[in-house]
Amino acid sequence: MAWTRRYEEAEPQRVNRWLAQSGVCSRREAEDLIARGLVYIDGQRVDDAGRKISAGQTLVLNDSAAGELESRLTVVLHKPMGVVSAQPEPGQVPAVRLLTRQALLGDSPVIPDRETSLAPLGRLDMDSRGLLILSEDGVLAKAIIGPESDLEKEYLVRVSGQINGKKLGQLRHGLQLDGRQLKPAKVTSAGDQLLRFILKEGRNRQIRRMCELVGLTVTDLLRIRIGALQLGDLPEGRWRPITAEERAALLKP
Repeated sequence: MAWTRRYEEAEPQRVNRWLAQSGVCSRREAEDLIARGLVYIDGQRVDDAGRKISAGQTLVLNDSAAGELESRLTVVLHKPMGVVSAQPEPGQVPAVRLLTRQALLGDSPVIPDRETSLAPLGRLDMDSRGLLILSEDGVLAKAIIGPESDLEKEYLVRVSGQINGKKLGQLRHGLQLDGRQLKPAKVTSAGDQLLRFILKEGRNRQIRRMCELVGLTVTDLLRIRIGALQLGDLPEGRWRPITAEERAALLKP
């Protein structure tokens, strides 16, 4: 079914920018759809990538374009330790290899294969486990890992070493990595030798390196949340497609 929406903004806006802001597709994807003649405004085909839409006009993506966008796959995986998020080195197992029919929880319209290009939206290193999003959705990627992303990522981290108020204060604010100040973090005690980290950035092995700076060693790291998306009771090593409601929640400002 074709995708239709009326433009209600006061000022005219480029079609590709509006589609990206609306969470329909990325600007690049919009430009590709325009180049292929799949975008219409008030019944007229849009041929110019710089075309603007004005208040009261209706934009339509034809059946082919709407079908392509709806078929973009995003999955939620409970990544085990020993599995890498993205490009593996020889002998390593990439996360996408776990996306089999046998490991699927529930139903999926698509079972990924070697032709499916799914990128990790926020990597987990090989020694960490938990919530991993793999997607071919450019809009979602920008919302989660783009430079302007403000989404929280939550982790349960087991450590060895003495935990005290001073160390917690340092973890929350004041540390530097690679010569750059870290954003403030929410770090609280969650049990015996267990800490809860809530971050809004994702530097390389950030939590492990933060802990090392205050004399703590991470023995287990589990990511349980990205924005509004929870790991929940998804078993380790299993995966499922993201729901439309979950995607919408991740795209909210």
